[in-house]
Amino acid sequence: MRKLFWLLFLVSFISNAQNAQKDSVIVDLKNPNTTLYTHLYFLQPDSYEPKKAAKTILGLTEKEAIKKAIRIKKVLDGKGLYVDFTKVPTDANFKDTIRYSSYDRYTPFPQRMPEISVEKIGEKWYYSSETVQKIDALYSSVFPWYVQKIQDAIPEFGHKKILNVEYWQLFSVVVFILIAIILFYIFRKVTYVLLHKIQQKLTKNTDITFDQSLKKLARPLSLLIAIKFIDSVFPSLYFSLETNTWVFLFIDIAEVVFWTYVLINLVHVLMKFYSVFTEKTHNRLDDQLSPILHNFFVGLVIVVGVLRLIALFGVDTTTILAGATIGGLAVALASQDTVKNLIGTIMIFLDKPFHIEDWIEAGEVVGTVEKVGFRSTSVRAADTSVYQIPNSKLSEIVINNKGLRLFRRYNTNLGLRYDTPPELIEAFVKGVREIIIAHPETRSDSYNVEFTGFGDSALLVMVNVYFKSLTWGIEQSSKHRLHIAIVKLAKELGVDFAFPSTTVTIENFPEKEGMNPKYNIDKERISGAITKVLEEFKIEDSSLETKRDNA
Repeated sequence: MRKLFWLLFLVSFISNAQNAQKDSVIVDLKNPNTTLYTHLYFLQPDSYEPKKAAKTILGLTEKEAIKKAIRIKKVLDGKGLYVDFTKVPTDANFKDTIRYSSYDRYTPFPQRMPEISVEKIGEKWYYSSETVQKIDALYSSVFPWYVQKIQDAIPEFGHKKILNVEYWQLFSVVVFILIAIILFYIFRKVTYVLLHKIQQKLTKNTDITFDQSLKKLARPLSLLIAIKFIDSVFPSLYFSLETNTWVFLFIDIAEVVFWTYVLINLVHVLMKFYSVFTEKTHNRLDDQLSPILHNFFVGLVIVVGVLRLIALFGVDTTTILAGATIGGLAVALASQDTVKNLIGTIMIFLDKPFHIEDWIEAGEVVGTVEKVGFRSTSVRAADTSVYQIPNSKLSEIVINNKGLRLFRRYNTNLGLRYDTPPELIEAFVKGVREIIIAHPETRSDSYNVEFTGFGDSALLVMVNVYFKSLTWGIEQSSKHRLHIAIVKLAKELGVDFAFPSTTVTIENFPEKEGMNPKYNIDKERISGAITKVLEEFKIEDSSLETKRDNA
């Protein structure tokens, strides 16, 4: 008996020692990697020991800890979240500096499942208190209450398999897809109607391009709703982890693509709103800003979308951003002129030294501003040639913006012959003044027409007027009409314009008339000539206005 007792005691001791050794080797909580491995390893079918898996949860009874541990595993499997242990840190003092800085914590899936994390308590790592508190609600959202009831109601025939997939799973997939399609069509109509009402309320614009943009925006939004439905119900089908991993990866990719498409179309719509607003302002530089902002925001959305896609495949985007920052600095140093031009563009839009179609003088370039781009500004000269001025240079030089003038000043001198009688000089000056007052494109309250001096070959009559229009083309046509009216006045009065000449005085021969013109200074004739020219000018002006209205 004594030998048998010692034999049983020795077997029991060896068995306990082996179990203790096994427990100390496998149940390891010294870092995030070993804690996650311990939890998942002891819930696998071939190594199922839930009591050991429950040791990764602190502060609960064994029964509650087992329940929580199993639910964490089911949530991860249901969402297709596969833990890649090669990427889980093995540092016992690991700190997640991006999300947490006050204490040690690691989140395996910060984008798709931020609720589940492990933290260091004392010298060991356990599932965080937030994870333990939220896991029941998280489990209920992934596996709703009706899932188990539906499972219990499935007949035995439904559990038969084809290609390792049960019939009820295949049937459920088809049903869910049909429901998603119905949701898509319903929400596409509803979303478009809501967006259309918002657009009508904000802009009161019936432009058909708005409707097209809103339809493009409503379609991906509806697809996102349908995808969200599939995302919420698919875990309840209890597919394998491998299947769920691929399905949810596809769903995540689709969500990123559709969200990117939604944001791009949202940029289109917002730029439409902005264009409607800028059309109500007189500042045409705002109109030029619209395509620049559009291209910038579309590019920004695409970059963010690409980074989000890369993150889905496990690539650390922070490393990419850090590399892009260093690379961007190198590119900036290598292309300082481009950076200067970009800064110059920003300064132009902030300071607004000119607007589109303004007539400017910028250094040696004189012309009309046609376009302000990211790098340069296009200025069209009077000979229709186009100058591309770098915005960095344009933001530094002195710009004479003639487009900001209140009026366009025109000053010239008219030369009359020296033998013109004083009466006709007075009549000519008076007639020119009347023409300026009758001219629709000149200021009638600010002008000067005076006999100002004696030139080398002519009596000088100064004409100083201000044209109302700031457009260069209209100014030239206004000058044309003014000049024609003055020439007609001179002809009716019998006044001649002088030109550089030398007068030689000789004795007149008998029966020979002199070369000097004969002037008629009759007051009634002079008054009638001025009235006739003014009436013709007014008739011509009214006919031009009629043509403009018809055009």
